[in-house]
Amino acid sequence: MPRRARLELPGVPLHVTQRGVNRGATFVDDDDCHHYLHLLRNFSQAEGLSVHAYVLMGNHVHLLLSSPACGLTSRLMHDPGQCHTQAFNRRHGRSGTLWQGRFKSCLVDSDRYLLTVYRYIELNPVRAAMVAAPELYRWSSVHANLDLRPDSLVTPHANFLAMGSDVTARAAVYRQWLSEGTSKDALTSKRKAPKTKPAGRRAWERLFSIKRDSLCRLGSVNSPILWPTLALHIDFSRPPIPWVAWSPHSQPYTLR
Repeated sequence: MPRRARLELPGVPLHVTQRGVNRGATFVDDDDCHHYLHLLRNFSQAEGLSVHAYVLMGNHVHLLLSSPACGLTSRLMHDPGQCHTQAFNRRHGRSGTLWQGRFKSCLVDSDRYLLTVYRYIELNPVRAAMVAAPELYRWSSVHANLDLRPDSLVTPHANFLAMGSDVTARAAVYRQWLSEGTSKDALTSKRKAPKTKPAGRRAWERLFSIKRDSLCRLGSVNSPILWPTLALHIDFSRPPIPWVAWSPHSQPYTLR
């Protein structure tokens, strides 16, 4: 079954995230970061894509970009990503895929949200407690957006340019916008946010929940044919174990 095409609208910014497989490292040293940014710069300039903000973390990357045509964002993530994988494997003596499946993307459809995504991306190292201030992290677009050093990969969005009449004014306003997200209370609330199960999962459990006696009428629970069926009616409140270790005899979960 073919995969559905990405939702891309020409001129509408996208927040793109791509992570390393099994949460593994995608950037080990400066050479890895330099090479990846070089690939992004060459492809985006050749195809007319605009990268507004970025950050390279140890095992994932965030991008805020705009594309002039549908399909270019997918190519941007595929072509440079594949070249980076080949170079990374050669340099570090590994093999196989580097990225975890397809990249994630989200349309940025409002002015306020655009600036929020700018800040979210460039504050990633601060939230991860890697640095005390965003400008102290080397592999980020914050240096260009704060007018600290030029970066040919970064193209400011029109809404970013509207924050001030010149570069100095924009940098001052944007610095204040970043500082509002680096307050002690803001960072603490984000790091200590309670983990909750998504509503979709609870609905899924209710949809497929059945009684033990109803299940037994389907046939012998020893039949391997019913094992996938049993997996749909287990109590996920118990600690999970790998699927390969499950059997109807071990009863690692509680049947409803």
